[in-house]
Amino acid sequence: MTNRLVLWDIDQTLIDLRGAGRDWYARALSEVLGLTLTGFPPFFGRTERAITAEILTTHGVEPDEELIKKMWAALVTASEQAMPALAERGLALPGAAEVLAALATRAGVVQSLVTGNLREIAWHKLAAFDLHAHLDFDLGGYGSLSAYRPDLVQYAIEVAQARHGKPDSVVVIGDTPHDIDAALAHDAIAIGVTTGRFDETTLRDAGAHFVLPGLSDTSAVLAAVLA
Repeated sequence: MTNRLVLWDIDQTLIDLRGAGRDWYARALSEVLGLTLTGFPPFFGRTERAITAEILTTHGVEPDEELIKKMWAALVTASEQAMPALAERGLALPGAAEVLAALATRAGVVQSLVTGNLREIAWHKLAAFDLHAHLDFDLGGYGSLSAYRPDLVQYAIEVAQARHGKPDSVVVIGDTPHDIDAALAHDAIAIGVTTGRFDETTLRDAGAHFVLPGLSDTSAVLAAVLA
């Protein structure tokens, strides 16, 4: 029985890869279509499906499903090949490893992901920093599912319920208003962290139940997650 399902965002919540995603999109666009990336849409809190479709449209290409999947295959290859150097390019945010490990010791807590990333890219990013061990990737809601982030939370809840039974509570942790909106759409506990581009006021205005300056204070994070 799962008493608490904890769903983590990745970028600017657990890790910071300092623009790697843009580089991977530039490579994918060049390889798949022979085009040079000339603009990159705002991507914080958005899903891969939404971002890919907008990039293709911006570059004058109809974003049909076949082409989107070709772009994704190129992105996965780019992230896999970049994986050995990711820990040098970016960093695991302070406290991330400690919080994941601490929650893993709590009975009834299951940790997974709700992220705009593709599942494969989520694995590459987190494994590069050894942050993958305590997360059940099979339960995650990933960016291939929908352009609408609440759909990712819904999917993760449904898979967790099928496997472990209905959770007593769901917690979503992320750094953007999109994460907060997705949590609230499913009556989940919304925890914002100000490790990204959005400050405490913005996250509270979005409806976050708790806002933390980061994950470095393990006790404070646990208190919010287990409240």
